[in-house]
Amino acid sequence: MSLATLSEVLVPAKTEGYAVAGLVCLGWEDMRAYVAAAEAEGCPVILQAGPSCRAHTPLPILGKMFRHLAEEASVPVVAHLDHGYTFEECKEALEAGFTSLMFDGSRKPLQQNIDETAVIAEMAHKAGISCEGEIGFVGYDNGEASAGTNPQEAAQFARETGVDAMAISVGNVHLQTDQSGGLDEGRIAAIQGLTDVALVIHGGSGVPGVQRRALARGTNICKFNVGTELRQAFGHALRDAVNRDPDRFDRVRILGETHDPVVAAARRVFQTMRG
Repeated sequence: MSLATLSEVLVPAKTEGYAVAGLVCLGWEDMRAYVAAAEAEGCPVILQAGPSCRAHTPLPILGKMFRHLAEEASVPVVAHLDHGYTFEECKEALEAGFTSLMFDGSRKPLQQNIDETAVIAEMAHKAGISCEGEIGFVGYDNGEASAGTNPQEAAQFARETGVDAMAISVGNVHLQTDQSGGLDEGRIAAIQGLTDVALVIHGGSGVPGVQRRALARGTNICKFNVGTELRQAFGHALRDAVNRDPDRFDRVRILGETHDPVVAAARRVFQTMRG
């Protein structure tokens, strides 16, 4: 069994100078492809159930799916709740067998975010699993604007919550469909100068691969969340499969043709974070 906690994969990543991919899952086809890609690359993978995934499939089912894949895998697999917004949601994920809880209180006032995240971290640690928090709201491409992370507040957040990993807002945005942007390395250095906690970048699809690699090697950023670029790979593969034969209706055959392209895309993601 290769089921792992977030800490179990991030501690060696931070020590050895690489990052682990937190891949946003939407269904069986993509999560299975992500594990196959991780096995091909010989690296750990974090399977993430975000809000849109949970709206489609209940947490207890996702927990069983993630754990099944982990039990069959030859590499470490983390079952991670992404953007849990309430204590109840985090508790449900814990009871469903998740090994990592990400509580997102980044829209809330600092002290409220600290207090609520600390409760989740304590619950997770008592159960022997990990907790990720977020300080500084990470916005959305063509949507809500980001609120950049204040380094002093980040240090306070890390110290008072006891989180195992801390998501920061340093120029990254969710749902970016290209890599025209980049991260604020000065702000990253300022944050790292005040706290040694493992750092996480949400919206990793918008970060150029060369910068991912450099930051993984040279900073405490040891987790990049990637969703959009893999959703694009899945969507293109699905469209191609449907268009190849408009008369086909068997979803199993059609969806099966997304596997290899998504594996290839996920392998490219892994390669930008290591070596």
